[in-house]
Amino acid sequence: MKLDILAFGAHPDDVELGAGATIAKEIANGKKVGVVDLTRGELGTRGSAEIRDKEAGASAKILGISVRENLEYADGFFSNDKEHQLGIIKMIRKYRPEIILCNAVEDRHIDHGRGSDLVSDACFLSGLVKIDTKLDGDDKWQEPWRPKFVYHYIQWKNINPDFVVDVSGFIEKKTEAILAYSSQFFDPNSDEPETPISSKNFIDSVTYRARDLGRMIGVEHAEGFTVERFVGVNSLDSLI
Repeated sequence: MKLDILAFGAHPDDVELGAGATIAKEIANGKKVGVVDLTRGELGTRGSAEIRDKEAGASAKILGISVRENLEYADGFFSNDKEHQLGIIKMIRKYRPEIILCNAVEDRHIDHGRGSDLVSDACFLSGLVKIDTKLDGDDKWQEPWRPKFVYHYIQWKNINPDFVVDVSGFIEKKTEAILAYSSQFFDPNSDEPETPISSKNFIDSVTYRARDLGRMIGVEHAEGFTVERFVGVNSLDSLI
């Protein structure tokens, strides 16, 4: 299956939090989108890996993504090395996306910046013809593939975006997909320990950040991204 967009997240729920509304909008516009989670989030204070597996599946159905995979890297301990890069390369070559979305370049959680670097490096390496990869159980060598664009979504820290996407009309879908991770986010009836993301203030912040970015470009809601190289436009009036 060739995808238009492949989104990577260090943990299940990273993609939804950073780019859920953008993904929902792209799918509504007919794009095929997939998600690859690097870890199962097994070190999370709340819930468990098994619970998060189920929540990730439920969230995927809400967003309508075409495929979701988990590489089962070690939460908190994966590295940006050859072994992990090859795992990412296999996913890129398998789905051949034009656009890659990945973690914030810098963030509170150490896995986010590390995941960002890992995916970015793998995107470059995936285009090199002398790197040979095969999918497990497949005797066929994969063809090289390098995505045209690599965009980093914004997570905990308020990083200034290089561009923002108008996601008006899709913030409710994003919120629904996030709340599918009921073990992780605000639940007044939960007796699990409090975490930085389990407060009502945090879940509210997802909406008010989108509203504030939207305000800056004159729309209702927006999501921000950073880039690794210049983004080109056809003409001055291509910008909203």
